[in-house]
Amino acid sequence: MPRNPPAISVGVVVCGACCALTTAIPYEEYILAPKSRTLKPISVREVNGTVHHADFLLDGGRGIATFSGNSWVTFDYGKNIGGLLSIDVAGLVGKPADAFIGITFSESSVFISPNSSDGQSDGGRGEKIYLNVKDGKGRYTLPKDRIRGGFRFVTLSVNLSTDEAIKLRSLTTHYTPVPHRDPRDYTGYFHSDDELLNRIWYAGAYTAQMNTIDPTTGESKFGGRTAEGTYTWSLNTTVCESKAACLVDGAKRDRLVWPGDLVVQAQTVAVSTYDMIPLRDSIESLFYGQHDNGMLPYLGWDFQGRKHSYISFTYHLHNLITLGHYARYSGDNEYLAAKWPSFKRGINWSLSHIDDSGLMNVTSNRDWLRVGMGGHNIEANAILYHILNLGTKLAHSLNDAVAVSTWSTYAETIKTQTLTHHWDAAANLYTDNETTTLHPQDGNVWAILSNLTSTPSQSLAISDALASRWGPYGAPAPEAYGTTISPFISGLECEANFQIKQASRALDLIRLQWGYMLDGEPMTNSTFVEGYSTDGSLVYRAYREYSRISHAHGWSTAPTYLLTSYVGGIHIEDGGSSWRVEPLVGDLKRIETGFRTGKGRFSIEIRADGTGGIKDLEFCTPGGTIGSVVLQQDGWLVHGGRKVRVRGGIETKGVQGGCWKFRPSR
Repeated sequence: MPRNPPAISVGVVVCGACCALTTAIPYEEYILAPKSRTLKPISVREVNGTVHHADFLLDGGRGIATFSGNSWVTFDYGKNIGGLLSIDVAGLVGKPADAFIGITFSESSVFISPNSSDGQSDGGRGEKIYLNVKDGKGRYTLPKDRIRGGFRFVTLSVNLSTDEAIKLRSLTTHYTPVPHRDPRDYTGYFHSDDELLNRIWYAGAYTAQMNTIDPTTGESKFGGRTAEGTYTWSLNTTVCESKAACLVDGAKRDRLVWPGDLVVQAQTVAVSTYDMIPLRDSIESLFYGQHDNGMLPYLGWDFQGRKHSYISFTYHLHNLITLGHYARYSGDNEYLAAKWPSFKRGINWSLSHIDDSGLMNVTSNRDWLRVGMGGHNIEANAILYHILNLGTKLAHSLNDAVAVSTWSTYAETIKTQTLTHHWDAAANLYTDNETTTLHPQDGNVWAILSNLTSTPSQSLAISDALASRWGPYGAPAPEAYGTTISPFISGLECEANFQIKQASRALDLIRLQWGYMLDGEPMTNSTFVEGYSTDGSLVYRAYREYSRISHAHGWSTAPTYLLTSYVGGIHIEDGGSSWRVEPLVGDLKRIETGFRTGKGRFSIEIRADGTGGIKDLEFCTPGGTIGSVVLQQDGWLVHGGRKVRVRGGIETKGVQGGCWKFRPSR
C-alpha cells in the first residue's frame, strides 16, 4: 500500500463549504516551514569592529553580546524567512547620545550590507532602519509595517564611541508567513530516489508559503528615495479582502497579487498544503478589478476601490487560467458558476482584438518583463488558444452550448494562422511575430502546452530546439534581453516536456535549473528566485538595481506540482471526483507522492527500472470517485478480487476509486 500520509488538519473550500480533514503526512523532515514562529539566527556570517560574543545571540546561545564603537555583525538564519524582528537589550554602557541599533536585511549573501537592505554599490533598494534603545534594558520590536517579508541575513550595526556599548541578550524574529494556520500543516508529499528532486519539491512548497501573507501587509505604494540613495519601504497595503491570507508574487516584494505568479502557485499550493482559501480570495481580488469591457487586471493592488488601467493581454488570460486551476482542485463549482459571466466577458475582451488575420493583435507590451510584446505575438495567441479550449471544457460542465461552438471556431483559426505566419521550419521554432526572426522561449513553450502545434513530431522538434539552447545554469529566454533565465517560463518548458512524454528531459531541466537555484552560492538555499542571468549571476535585466530581485517568487515553483502531477501521475478534475493516473517516471527508480482534497486522499507508490519502465505500482483514490489509468506497458490492475486489463499507451477508463496494484505482464 502507498505510505499513509502522516498529521494534518486543513481548511478546504469545496462547493462553498469548509471541511476539516485530518491525516498524517510522511517525509515531514523535508518541510522547511518552522515548527515555532519564534526564530533565532543559526550562525554568525561576519563580524566587523568591536563586538564580543556575537554567537551568544544564536539559536541555543546564552549570554550577553556586546557591541561598541563603529561595528556591525551579519547573522544568518540558515534559510529564507519572513517576519518581525525583536531585540532584547540587557543594558547600556556609558551614556550613548545616539543609542540606536541599525538594521538591514538581505535574502542573498551577494547583497549583504550594513548600509542598506539588499545593498549594492549604487545604493541598493531598502533603507536602513533603526531601533532607538535609549531606555536601556528591555525588549524592542520593530513596528508592524516593518515586517521584512523575505530575508536570510540580518545585519545589526552601531555607531558609538569606544567607551560606549550596547549589550544584547537576544535577537529573534516572529515568523509571519501563513498567518492563519500552522505552516507545517502539509496535505501533500513527494519522495524519490533522487534527493535533489525531493528537496526541490519542498523548496517550491515553502516558497509559496513565504508568499502567503497577512492581507494588510502588502508592499506600500508610497515609498520614496532617501538622502542616502536608498528607498523607503513599509508593508502596510491591503492587497485582498480575506480573513485568512493572500497569495502574492514575492515575499520581499512586490507582495501584491499578480496573475502570472498565481497561475503557477495555484497548482503548487493545491498539491502541497491545499491552502485554498487564500487562493480563492486572491482570485476574487483580481476579478474585483475587472473592467466594464471585460478586461481583467495586470496586477492587484489596494483593494479599497482602485482599478488599474494597465493592459496586459497575457496576464488578462492568466486570470482565467487560474480560475480554472482553482475549480479543478477545489471542486468549488458554485464559485466557478458565479464567476462564469465574468469569465466569458474576459474571453470576449480577448476575442475583440482578433483582426482580419484571425489572430489576436496585441497592443500593449506588458507581460512577464520580456521585451518585444506586440502584434500577432505567438505567446499571447497560444495562451488565448489554450484558454479557448479550457473555456470550452468548462462550458460543457456548465451546459453553455453557445460558448462552446463560438470558441471552438476561433481556436481552429488561431491554430491554422499561427502555423502559416509564425512557423520557421528551418529552426523548428515559432517566431515571435511576423516582423521578427526572434524565436522566443515563452511562445514556443506555450505552443506545446496549448496543443497549438499540428503534429506530435512538431512538438518534439520544438522541444529539441529549445533544449539545444540550454546553458550551464538553465534554459535561456532570448525574448528577455537575451541573457535572462526565467524560472517562470522554464517551469512551463518542463511541463511542456512532460506533456509530450519527454519526462527525462523535463527532469534534466529541473535538476539543472532548480538545482542551481536551490544550492547555488548566491541563492537562499531554501526558496526559488525570480530570475537571473545565463552566467549564473543575480543579474535580472528587468531591473536597474539587481538587488531588487525577489528570492521567494511564486512563478518559480512549478516543479512542486510537476513532480506530483506528472512524475507521480496524479491528475484530478472537479476536486478529485474524477481523476487520471498516468505516471511519467523518466530515469527515476522509486517515487512516492500524494495529496488530499475535499474528496479524500490520493497517493501513489512506484518502483521503476530507471529507463521509464514500471516494475510495480500501487495507487489509492477516494471511494466514490472514478477515473482512468494510462500506463506505457501492458499489465493488470488488481483490487481485491478484481482484475482490469491494461494495454500500454491506451487509456483504461471507468476505474473505481480505491486502492489498486499494477502488475506488468511478464
